[in-house]
Amino acid sequence: EGITSLGEAVVYPNTVADEVVERIHDAEIIVANKVPLNESTLKDAPNVKLICEFATGFDNVDIAYCRSRGIKVANIVGYSTDSHGILSANVAGYSTEAVAQHTFALMFYVLHKLAYYDHYVKSGAYCTSAQFSHFEQKFSELDGKTWGIVGMGNIGRKVAQIAAAFGCRVIFYSVTGKSSCTDYERVDFDTLLAESDVLSLHCPLSDLTRHLINKEALKKMKSSAVLVNVARGPVVCDEDLYEALVEGEIAGAGLDVTSTEPMKESNPLSRIQDSSRLIITPHMAWASVEARIRCVNETAENIKAFLSGENRNIVNL
Repeated sequence: EGITSLGEAVVYPNTVADEVVERIHDAEIIVANKVPLNESTLKDAPNVKLICEFATGFDNVDIAYCRSRGIKVANIVGYSTDSHGILSANVAGYSTEAVAQHTFALMFYVLHKLAYYDHYVKSGAYCTSAQFSHFEQKFSELDGKTWGIVGMGNIGRKVAQIAAAFGCRVIFYSVTGKSSCTDYERVDFDTLLAESDVLSLHCPLSDLTRHLINKEALKKMKSSAVLVNVARGPVVCDEDLYEALVEGEIAGAGLDVTSTEPMKESNPLSRIQDSSRLIITPHMAWASVEARIRCVNETAENIKAFLSGENRNIVNL
């Protein structure tokens, strides 16, 4: 209601690339997320003045073309990019708490072998057991372990705080080498890989991070390590991760993102049915009810500001 109350609004539950041109032809303001908004889709939409991203990123928008047209582009947290294409936030993200929480949900699912123990009970095996306890598959405590982080932005810092509360030593790697974080120990990439018991990824996708976690990197990790990716799918090479899991090079992985979304049937990770080693969720770490409300409300505020002649969270001034 926060958006539809601001003017005549047409809402489409889903839009694929081929439908964009027709649907935005008469629009003055476009609210979108993944659909391509570039010269080919915008050239026949002469009235567009503002594009609002239902997201923190804006890689689906041709920023240079929009600037040449005088079209302003706003996202929901005022992110901007540096010369390396790395995002930095001006204010806290709308989904920080949700993604940090999901990071630990994925990690604990794998670390505590919850799939195995849940199945053990529900299969009826526990009901017929002569013992009060069953702990066939080993699991470990976080206390005293090393938690490694790539991407010490809002989400990375939140994860670091929680990991430290569990008694972890927190280390992190700065992809650009420009991190200003001094609260935790900064290490080089090889040290991060070699020492992390849990390695979680919270970095944007860029030329510097694409396939950062590949065959070479995975071989440098502990065989007992758990990898968590709640960043962008292509930060990890799915084929290399599949081999590492099958060969036992790492103990397990929790993923909320994959190389393509939706995930393709040809992705080798789909062949791993052992949820004690691998859990994959469908890019929903960000989507708590509270985060989605914040997302819509922030977008509505961006539109209100624009209609009042203000630049709020505009990324292409």
